[in-house]
Amino acid sequence: MAASVDTSLLPARTTGAAARLADAHAGEHALKLYGGWFCPFVQRAWIVLHEKRIPYQYIEINPYDKAPEFLALNPRGLVPTLAVPDGDGGAKARRRKPLYESAVICEYLDEAYADESAHGLSLLPRDPYERARCRLWIDHVSGKIVPAFYRFIQHTPAKEYSIGEARDNFLGHVKTLVREMLENDSQSGDEEQGPWFLGRTFSLVDVMLAPWAKRLFLIDHYKPGGVGVPPAAGQAVDEEEERIWGRWRRWFDAIVARESVRETWSDDEQYIVAYKRYAEDTTQSEVAKATRKGERLP
Repeated sequence: MAASVDTSLLPARTTGAAARLADAHAGEHALKLYGGWFCPFVQRAWIVLHEKRIPYQYIEINPYDKAPEFLALNPRGLVPTLAVPDGDGGAKARRRKPLYESAVICEYLDEAYADESAHGLSLLPRDPYERARCRLWIDHVSGKIVPAFYRFIQHTPAKEYSIGEARDNFLGHVKTLVREMLENDSQSGDEEQGPWFLGRTFSLVDVMLAPWAKRLFLIDHYKPGGVGVPPAAGQAVDEEEERIWGRWRRWFDAIVARESVRETWSDDEQYIVAYKRYAEDTTQSEVAKATRKGERLP
């Protein structure tokens, strides 16, 4: 999944931890990530690059002044775009093959940089069934939770649906994912084994949702009633809800504290500015337009 974002009033580049990471990867390299600091789909790919310790060059894209080199790779001008060197060296390596769609980029990076001694464990299980099952839940995140996030944050009083309906829709899809986490915990026989979707093992399922978990504070900031997750133990309506939201808080606390998530994040204030147009439903990003039309996100 890729995204084009309306950023004419936004700072032009990363700040905070993300700025330090971008500066550290500003030097010329054959593998290039073209991104935008504001974009959660870009953050997915950036998290994987960080997790896998992959050398790369980060290039910030100004959506109102796209370089010809970038448009040659991706004529639609969407981010993230990954420029993959063609060959192992010499003149051929200077030619680059493009990849886009954040989930595709993330899987490519995980597969292409599979040497565990250099790049750590794979972000998908080795077992074919478990790998396929993770892909089902990646699809749930991308096809259900993420669109519901935008429907929620783009709610205005003029919408045909209420803010409560948007909240319930979003939380319902989150709870479906968390129930699967609880089932994973139960199958392992150790319900306190780890915070991630796969328990002790961090995976692409966690990566796929991480950028929107970080952005939930924007719904609290802009929308009456906020996200609506019980903030602490003992505040859910019944025992089942308590189990679900307790498990969610364990995952959420772990993901926002994860180094790869923190270091690909700019200052909170920048996102408040960036998402004001989403909250007002005036942005002309491709994601926002698809949300208004009830279409699949681009």
